[in-house]
Amino acid sequence: MDEELMKDAKTILIVDDEQPIRDILVYNLKKEGYNTIEASDGATAVDIALEKKPDLILLDIMLPKLDGLSVCKRVKNSLNVPIIMLTAKDGEIDKILGLELGADDYITKPFSVRELVARVKANLRKVEVVSNSQILDRKDDKKKESKIVVGDLELDLDKFEVKVRGKVIDLTLREFEVLKFLASQPEQVVTRETLLEKVWGYEYYGDIRTVDVTVRRIREKIEKDTSAPKILITKRGVGYYISEGK
Repeated sequence: MDEELMKDAKTILIVDDEQPIRDILVYNLKKEGYNTIEASDGATAVDIALEKKPDLILLDIMLPKLDGLSVCKRVKNSLNVPIIMLTAKDGEIDKILGLELGADDYITKPFSVRELVARVKANLRKVEVVSNSQILDRKDDKKKESKIVVGDLELDLDKFEVKVRGKVIDLTLREFEVLKFLASQPEQVVTRETLLEKVWGYEYYGDIRTVDVTVRRIREKIEKDTSAPKILITKRGVGYYISEGK
């Protein structure tokens, strides 16, 4: 590939202690036009991520020196970079997407390379769309309302900031995007499939549980009582909506 093009290519950090898996991922991601960097243990992964600031991280859970969940937490404390967790256990999904870790996505082993590449593209595309819309909002801020207020919920689209009853709530970019999508159409029920497509960018790939776990995580931050939510409501068997609190 032309060197100039490679300079502009997105860089992906691959973190896995198994060399054959790293080799497969490097080969296929380079074929798609991405630059790749590698780490075989958690401690090195944190150092490389903070120094190189990759555009996306593929992160295995089971790692020497520092496990993937700890790596995710440390990196997310400093960088707003999309992280796709690689897990061999289906039961780890709640852990990956919960516990304030801020992972954006997960894929279970064994995975198809085609699906993984689709996830990578979707997550990178989402970051680009958000960045572009932020720039447009700034240029257009005199014409366009930069806040969404629904009941006790207030979203500042310029600052990517959420307040509930005046208190600032710390959300990941993905959590913010879910709230923004729902709050822009209050009282309108949105299906999990629609959220997966519009917020995560998946049309054919993706697990509905990703949506449910992310919603649960948002509720833990914005609701007084998660067992009786007043802001982010479930319409059983259909999807979710933001209540105007009338």
